[in-house]
Amino acid sequence: MLERHKERQRKNRLNPLDTAIRSRDSDVLAMVDRALRHKEVMLAYQPVVVTTDTKRVAFYEGLIRVLDETGRVIPARDFMPTVEKTEMGQTIDRIALEFGLRELSRHPALRLAINLTAKSLHDPKWQRVLRHGLSRDDTIGERLILEITEHSVMEKPDQVLDIMDEIQLRGVSFALDDFGAGQTAIRYFKDFAFDILKIDGSLIRGIDRSPDNQAIVGALLSIGRHFDMFTIAEHVETQAQADCLATLGVDCLQGYFFGAPSIRPHWHESRTRKRSA
Repeated sequence: MLERHKERQRKNRLNPLDTAIRSRDSDVLAMVDRALRHKEVMLAYQPVVVTTDTKRVAFYEGLIRVLDETGRVIPARDFMPTVEKTEMGQTIDRIALEFGLRELSRHPALRLAINLTAKSLHDPKWQRVLRHGLSRDDTIGERLILEITEHSVMEKPDQVLDIMDEIQLRGVSFALDDFGAGQTAIRYFKDFAFDILKIDGSLIRGIDRSPDNQAIVGALLSIGRHFDMFTIAEHVETQAQADCLATLGVDCLQGYFFGAPSIRPHWHESRTRKRSA
């Protein structure tokens, strides 16, 4: 009995790394909770450019940002992995969609991608935001892209399939994000009707110097073409990478080489100038 008690104590005892991780996650949750309560949330916009004419923007991706207590802008990568499986994750998805739909309503020439988790697709509150936003203007649906990571899709593939068909009937496009990260079962491509395939940045970094990555990306592009999907390479950071991807046949490019996410996109600046004129 004593030995079993000692064994339970040993298993329950956290090592310093576990303690640090739990403390960090707790701090992240507290920061995001404070930002949501004080409505200190915004979108940053990053361009996705056409490979054959990189001065031409195909659309923008709206990336959620929160402000910490000092007013510093925190990118999604620093908090979404911690909050995406909590109720706060669904709240963030709703806010991002609401902001995105509002921008599409205000700017008829804008096409915009918004991120969400598969879980939010079945959230009644998220669905209400979508229905309300699409009802504002008949063109909004065809200018909205919903991005879901392959990791999120593979958690509940059948549920994603059910709701995708219904939303696509409203003209909305779907993008499979982070493709190639190793989660997607290829057999699902026969059933899924994704419109856009975004190749994970881990395969893009150094692709100009990596025959292996070139072969993998070439194979992924072949899958995309077979299933009639528009293809995008993420995290493009150099001209050499862009040239290599153009040779491989990627349709669009996204990354800091073409523009960092900005909370002050050019259409906001144009609106400010008009008001002050």
